[in-house]
Amino acid sequence: MNIPPRTPSVPSKPSLDGLEEKWVRRWEDDRTYRFDRSRPAGEVYSIDTPPPTVSGSLHVGHVFSYTHTDTIARYRRMRGQEVFYPIGWDDNGLPTERRVQNHFGVRGDASLPYDPSFEPPEKPDAKRQVAISRRNFIELCDRLTEIDEKAFEDTWRRVGLSVDWSLLYTTIGENARAASQKAFLRNLRRGEAYLSEAPTLWDVTFRTAVAQAELEDREQPGAFYRLRFHAGDRPVHIETTRPELLPACVALVAHPDDERYRELFGTTVRTPVFGVEVPVLAHRLAEPDKGSGIAMICTFGDVTDVTWWRELDLPTRAVVGWDGRFVADPPAGVPAEPYAELAGKTVHSARERMLELLGESGDLEGEPRKVVRAVKFFEKGSRPLEIVTTRQWYIRNGGRGPELRAELLERGRELEWYPAYMRARYENWVEGLNGDWLISRQRFYGVPIPVWYRLDASGEPVYGEPIVPSEDALPVDPASDVPPGFTEDQRGKPDGFTGDPDVMDTWATSSLTPQIAGGWERDPDLFARVFPYSLRPQGHDIIRTWLFSTVVRAHLENGSLPWKAAALAGWILDPDRKKMSKSKGNVVTPIALLREYGSDAVRYWAASGRPGTDTAFDTGQIKVGRRLAIKILNASKFVLGFADQPLDAGAGAGAGVEAGADEVWYPGDLAMLAALRGLVAEATEAFESYDYARALERTERFFWQFCDDYLELVKQRAYGTDAKAASARAALNRALSVLLRLFAPFLPFVTEEVWSWWQEGSVHRAAWPTAAELPDGGDASLLDVAAEALRQVRKAKSDAKVSMRTELSRASVTGERARDLAEVADDLRAAGRIAELDLDGRADGALTVAVTFA
Repeated sequence: MNIPPRTPSVPSKPSLDGLEEKWVRRWEDDRTYRFDRSRPAGEVYSIDTPPPTVSGSLHVGHVFSYTHTDTIARYRRMRGQEVFYPIGWDDNGLPTERRVQNHFGVRGDASLPYDPSFEPPEKPDAKRQVAISRRNFIELCDRLTEIDEKAFEDTWRRVGLSVDWSLLYTTIGENARAASQKAFLRNLRRGEAYLSEAPTLWDVTFRTAVAQAELEDREQPGAFYRLRFHAGDRPVHIETTRPELLPACVALVAHPDDERYRELFGTTVRTPVFGVEVPVLAHRLAEPDKGSGIAMICTFGDVTDVTWWRELDLPTRAVVGWDGRFVADPPAGVPAEPYAELAGKTVHSARERMLELLGESGDLEGEPRKVVRAVKFFEKGSRPLEIVTTRQWYIRNGGRGPELRAELLERGRELEWYPAYMRARYENWVEGLNGDWLISRQRFYGVPIPVWYRLDASGEPVYGEPIVPSEDALPVDPASDVPPGFTEDQRGKPDGFTGDPDVMDTWATSSLTPQIAGGWERDPDLFARVFPYSLRPQGHDIIRTWLFSTVVRAHLENGSLPWKAAALAGWILDPDRKKMSKSKGNVVTPIALLREYGSDAVRYWAASGRPGTDTAFDTGQIKVGRRLAIKILNASKFVLGFADQPLDAGAGAGAGVEAGADEVWYPGDLAMLAALRGLVAEATEAFESYDYARALERTERFFWQFCDDYLELVKQRAYGTDAKAASARAALNRALSVLLRLFAPFLPFVTEEVWSWWQEGSVHRAAWPTAAELPDGGDASLLDVAAEALRQVRKAKSDAKVSMRTELSRASVTGERARDLAEVADDLRAAGRIAELDLDGRADGALTVAVTFA
């Protein structure tokens, strides 16, 4: 590699324009990034690439984090490993459904029949959505995701991701559905998956259950209202932010040590307006210093109500339905007449009417006390969550099992974390779990729960005896497929069957990306080569969801971690230092940036972000990246321009060395290569610790010094024809080869372009540079000393306001390293246009240059 394999062919006017189109096409044609599955497992580096959610368009945050992963993949490939780098589309789930609803102006309705001729409205109205069948809705999801996925692929190719596109998968595809259902059925068989009817966090807008990992607290204005309960003639006051839940009240509760209410424990009080007798109980979670110190337990106002209800074995009086409105009929024991004032109302309207009723009864005391409090929301929702009682599927995740929790904590300690401090986020999440993983969703576009239920003689489902398919029949859709031993005409009839109507949470499929992409049980040979994967790259914000859930599934199914290391990326922040997100409307889409500045420039900005660190979006940094890419073109043209320059016969370091021989011997050249040798070691060490940003920073710093100092020092000598010129040209060629390979993971287009001018094959399949290919023994600091002397010469000319080409009759250099410059005196004289160079090493201290103009 030290001697160019062919004569360079350099364009007369190198340009960044059109490089993306040229090389994206060439890489695909040449199968540059195609995975070679014949390599043994020990030589494979496998990446569990995040499948981006296909619901709209990519934004620069995606480009940011995916570029980080791509730099690692390219580095590992150049290190000689065979890189398994698949990509998938996360196309099922709520984001896709919401996009389809808004795009086509439709909504799914499972009660409607399929219409094979249905076409969406020509002028969709998101506020007046047309109800269509489940199957029609799914068809529209498929149609829109196909369009979105094509746009995503085009963008990713332009960014330069070195994924193997032949490995593309989708989370709604047949392989993904089969793997998801197979893993679920095995969880069910081992007792890790179970069906339970219990209080569930519920989004009333999307009408679906929400898991703990999908929650977020948002500050919301509210008010405490003081209500009067009745204990005989004694009033008992409680303060609540949710007076509308009064008909759902099942008890009052105070702390067992609260003397104010000790005599009430074990007695009953009557609720205002409704007059329902409810017990007064003691529980340690009651807070004596909050409000009046006694609270009403409603089913269900918040998660504490659920805890009290469960631990105190209380009855259920549900009033809020799945649609977020008060149910038509009052709970058992609640008078129908006052309740009718609330039936059918939204939570907000019911609150307003309830306050009026309390005012009329005289049980509302004083003015409301305004507060701002944390309210739980679905992370993609816009209305506060309610808690309703539903039947849902769960997978055990340690939330209710201390033994499994301890095992999952230990898995987190086995994993290599980059940065290391991110492990604490994992452990905090696992230790804070308060329930198992709720995986069922009341939606349409997802992987169906693969079970049916037998109907008894009255047509009621027998939930305790689910019917499951054989694994070789997967994937199945219980809504259209028939369980073993039944026929379609028995669907929905007594003594027949019904299919489970729910789909899996999107994380229940995404948690299996290592298995789906790696061919788990579909391609055992491939799976054995790639699993456990080498790396999981992802955002730090989804440690609690994607990372943890993937660890859970691999632990339960494979008895191991799914990967050896996890590299966490930070967020992209807008100018106000807020996270970019589609929901906030502050995202920047990348395609215009890629076209204006070039993909290498955008990648440069992205790769400058350190692992796990939030980074501000900055077009200024992108412009710096473009200047760097242009400089690589121009510097490379200069270096390769000497190929046509003749050398004297016998030019070289000594006798017997042929003209043009690739031998570096001149001290200044050896100094530069010694510095480059140090850079190679430093960049390699940085990449090995997943600090791609440091590798880029050090490489860029050296490159600019190489251009600003070394090229200026060596320029005149390289144009010569003697042995010194031969050394210079050889050093330039070696340096260019090494620098292109060091830059290749970050700037794949410009480095590939320059590489093609003079090297065979792709730079991205070339070997990563090593110290062994660079000569040892040079003094790297000599280049710094010479560069400092040249800088002072330039500064003197600049201060004198004369051209850099101005001749100097004399330059006197003093300082403890002045005499070292004798080894490169010819270069310094030529670069500074110095007639006489005086080197006085007798003085101590820093280098100083005094000049005399001709």
